[in-house]
Amino acid sequence: MLGYNLKIGLLPIRRWIKEPPKRIGIFQSDYAVENKKKTVKYIKERFTDEITEFVDIDFLNEEGVLFSEEDCDKVSDYFMRQKIDALFVINCNFGMENVVGLVAHKLKLPTLLWGPRDRNFSGGIRYTDTQCGLFAVSKQLKRANVPFSYIENCDMESDIFAAGLHKFLGVATMVKNFKNMTILQVGTRIKPFSSIMYNELELKEKFNVNVKIFNLAEAVGELEQIYNTRRKELEAYLVWLKNTFDCGDLSDEYLKKMLAIVYYYEDLAKRNDCNIISGECWTGITLGWGANPCLAMCLLAEKGIYVTCEWDMHMSITNILLLSATRGKRKPIQGEMTCRNPENDNSELLWHCGPFPLEYKDEKCKPYLYNTKPSFKLRDGVYTIARFQAEKGKYYLLGGKVSTCKGPETFGTYMWVEFKDLPKFERKLIEGPYIHHMSEVYGDYTEELKEFCKYADVLFDPAEE
Repeated sequence: MLGYNLKIGLLPIRRWIKEPPKRIGIFQSDYAVENKKKTVKYIKERFTDEITEFVDIDFLNEEGVLFSEEDCDKVSDYFMRQKIDALFVINCNFGMENVVGLVAHKLKLPTLLWGPRDRNFSGGIRYTDTQCGLFAVSKQLKRANVPFSYIENCDMESDIFAAGLHKFLGVATMVKNFKNMTILQVGTRIKPFSSIMYNELELKEKFNVNVKIFNLAEAVGELEQIYNTRRKELEAYLVWLKNTFDCGDLSDEYLKKMLAIVYYYEDLAKRNDCNIISGECWTGITLGWGANPCLAMCLLAEKGIYVTCEWDMHMSITNILLLSATRGKRKPIQGEMTCRNPENDNSELLWHCGPFPLEYKDEKCKPYLYNTKPSFKLRDGVYTIARFQAEKGKYYLLGGKVSTCKGPETFGTYMWVEFKDLPKFERKLIEGPYIHHMSEVYGDYTEELKEFCKYADVLFDPAEE
């Protein structure tokens, strides 16, 4: 399963000057240590939660601050034993850019830079110069080829700081899950869909993507067993289904066959400790089992198990990235670019035949089954749209935000969204490496996607440009 727990190493640093023993002004240690005490305490108290832990370096010295090159290995080794997922560098005064470079280079983890804004100018003296030090630290990291993120020089109590730290936590989660990806693959590529081809070997060698393959014969065999042995569960599930969906004239037996697919994928995910699955939805399951899997994919998404439509491995990876950006708090959607709005030149139908989670359903509409497919409109709001894609050995991440808008009613799971410049986005899909399959998630996580690409050897392609 994807993991959303993070352990963040806090690295407070200050400038160290051997002579004179007591210097007045920006390199005076007293003010740096005071900054350290306040910021570390604030971060731990305000941002520690059930999935976020912070590790300090109070073991190092009386100050709990790094300033000497001699201590860099000690700090790095400690963080590695603690198994931190990311590094947060706090400039308590001007700092020591060389020690940051040594620690960050050894750890090779997502790294965040920040320093509290200078507010004390009493007596015409500057006491910390944290911003100036950030410039020096950043150049040290760039020369060492260490990617990093940063929060602008601001007060720790500001909204800017909170937003910046939360964004970084999302990015760190993306990197963590991207490095340890396992995706289950059921069936093979749909015969006419050459556009969804992927290079399994390259994904393994380049990103350590692990694909576990299951054939359709195994799937059909398990479905038959579930249908025959879990009758009571299926009957109870059927009652819930009929209370939730307008099922039209579909027979109970057919509905139970569709529900059996939910149990199959649920069992598969549990056995393999993996909640991201790339599935051959048509025509394999439909022909082999005699029931459409679209309903199951909708209900599975609600349970936190994501079966990608039409065996699209790159969309499975996109789903992982969006889930991770939200730290598992919001479910990804698989809404493909389908057709332009007849009444709005910048509006597009994001649609697919039923896999959207019920969580996003417009409260005013009751879901129904149309031609066996879940059908409902999504709630209004801002969504992030994204697509991970490969072309000729290079990997891209298309990302940006869209807003819902009015459009004609249709079947399936759908929403009408508005772009700043839809023809420009259309051109990206026509001329670029991307296909029409997109993933979306509620909220704007564009910056997280952009930052993630720094750490993953992936090229970010902004949707709005």
